[in-house]
Amino acid sequence: MIEFSWPVRVYYEDTDAGGVVYYANYLKYLERARTEFLRGLGIEQDELEREHNIIFAVHSMTIDYLKPAFFNELLNVSAAIAELRKASICFHQTVSNQRKEVLCTAQVKIACIHSKTLKPVSIPEFITKELGNDA
Repeated sequence: MIEFSWPVRVYYEDTDAGGVVYYANYLKYLERARTEFLRGLGIEQDELEREHNIIFAVHSMTIDYLKPAFFNELLNVSAAIAELRKASICFHQTVSNQRKEVLCTAQVKIACIHSKTLKPVSIPEFITKELGNDA
């Protein structure tokens, strides 16, 4: 299983009045890690849309908030493929602090869809090969 990590600094704009990361901002951190994971494999989402009429969209997500993150902390956001199917990818993701405490866990199902019809389509073979599976 390929695992990827991405560092994220908590900025003031990410927090509430108490200096705690606002819950919805974790979704942004998770999205950035998935995007950088794909980019690291040479898969650029804007090129997929332009050249193949394919986009990846969040289908569903389960998220557990375990501990808070605070202003100015350096976080580590991981992304690992838990399941690769014909037209979807399920990621297991975590957000941890520098003390390696897990702050948040998420299971994120990403659907591969046609950018014009918004209907599910098979993930192209060149992508499944990059992800280490001939699904």
